[in-house]
Amino acid sequence: MPVTIQWFPGHMAKAIRQFEENLSLVDVVFEVIDARIPLTSQNPEIRRISADKPHLYIMTKRDLADPQLTNAWLQYFAAHNQPAIAIDAKTKFGINNLISVISPILRDKLQREQDKGMKKRPIRAISVGVPNVGKSTVLNRLVNRRAAQVGNRPGVTKGQQWLKSTDKLELLDTPGILWPKFSSQEVADKLAFTGAIKESVFASDDIALFGLKQIRQLHPEGLKVRYHLNDDDLSLSDVDLLLQITKKVGMRDDYERGSNRIIQDFRAGKIGRFTLDDPEMVMADDKAND
Repeated sequence: MPVTIQWFPGHMAKAIRQFEENLSLVDVVFEVIDARIPLTSQNPEIRRISADKPHLYIMTKRDLADPQLTNAWLQYFAAHNQPAIAIDAKTKFGINNLISVISPILRDKLQREQDKGMKKRPIRAISVGVPNVGKSTVLNRLVNRRAAQVGNRPGVTKGQQWLKSTDKLELLDTPGILWPKFSSQEVADKLAFTGAIKESVFASDDIALFGLKQIRQLHPEGLKVRYHLNDDDLSLSDVDLLLQITKKVGMRDDYERGSNRIIQDFRAGKIGRFTLDDPEMVMADDKAND
């Protein structure tokens, strides 16, 4: 079946070209990924273009993700020699560890420069990630001021700008970037459900139904508490459950508004903390492909 959601506007194609052009100016790539979808939110174009550059995954929205699975993903990355940290940009949790994580990656390169008589300089990084992943919030925390525009919708950052964090780090900001073609409908649904895709591109009821299916499997109690449901309600089909929730929140049969409520409640963490990418399944796939 073809993927029904695709979103790759012209400014993203331009941003990918700029990313490739600016790669030679930096020492390391900071790829900001969503802790709720640590695999799905990785941009394959970024990895392809920057294959020879040191790479750090910065997992944002840690406060919205399942803490056990966040730790499992960090262990997965460590097992694959891929530097990664998990942060909560709102509270600055983990932000101060960033320099200590990247310094060992670049120690040899910076030492070689000093051995050649070059002046000691800050680490230069380029920050990239899918839309609405919290990248600008991370940058603002790093520079301790409101330097990058922040919003809760995809596509807020339109251009590229250099930001100075400390005397140890300089950052080149980029807009949120997706890739030209999603590999599956599941990838598209996860990106849409977590907020990386512009809402006018997808049908809200399709994404709410996808989300309900995920939440029922992972944390049905969260649905019961948030929407005052009982066990009989949870035995309904996904469509009937959507209609029941719509009624429970006082929207009668306006299932489109009900769909948007479910999506927004999930994104705000009001139903619970969820991680939709399972590291055990990825490890199983890795073994099968060995």
